[in-house]
Amino acid sequence: MSKNILIVDDSSALRQVVNMSLTREGYNVIEACDGKDGLSKLNGEKIHLIVSDVNMPNMNGIEFVTELKKNPQYKFTPVIMLTTENQQEMMEKGKKAGAKAWMVKPFKPEKMISAVEQLIM
Repeated sequence: MSKNILIVDDSSALRQVVNMSLTREGYNVIEACDGKDGLSKLNGEKIHLIVSDVNMPNMNGIEFVTELKKNPQYKFTPVIMLTTENQQEMMEKGKKAGAKAWMVKPFKPEKMISAVEQLIM
């Protein structure tokens, strides 16, 4: 059974690159264009990992992770923040919200796959 990964990013080009990288490794990918859309995709289906941007319209990544962690079904779902943000203060906010890893764009697909594999075991 392939594992489900939710990608939450307002850049369709970035979602496409991440989607291709993960699909190539056998993962099932679900895409969302912002935090609100990401929450709407949580329909009770098992999500094994989430990759989320920080800066998005409607609901940013920190708000998304905060809301996600309130849902008992997804409370322990690991989250990788994939963003252009590299300020320590923002990283702390992400960690406090519940993010398990922080990757700065641009990213190398092999590093993303490595992080995914470590968190999804």
